[in-house]
Amino acid sequence: MKNPVGPVLRHGDEVDQIIAAIEDDNPDAEIEVIDRGAYIRVQAEGRLELTEATLQEYLGSDYRIRSLEVSMSSFAGRVRTGSDHIVWESGAKA
Repeated sequence: MKNPVGPVLRHGDEVDQIIAAIEDDNPDAEIEVIDRGAYIRVQAEGRLELTEATLQEYLGSDYRIRSLEVSMSSFAGRVRTGSDHIVWESGAKA
């Protein structure tokens, strides 16, 4: 993968649901999930998006996108956040 982007997640009760939500929000992306023991790297080439609505489908209607910060220890790429979504993008020129 030339320009991997995405979150680095701490192991926890919600990690499987967060990964499933990322996969749902990016149906055309080839997503790689790498378990490093202490953390899980979720990555794709160039761009990944995650919406609050999809997270709520997995984690309940009270879950807010800002709650992801607790699980996300780091990330690859540039991150852009909104009130209801987060996007990881490559800074590389196409």
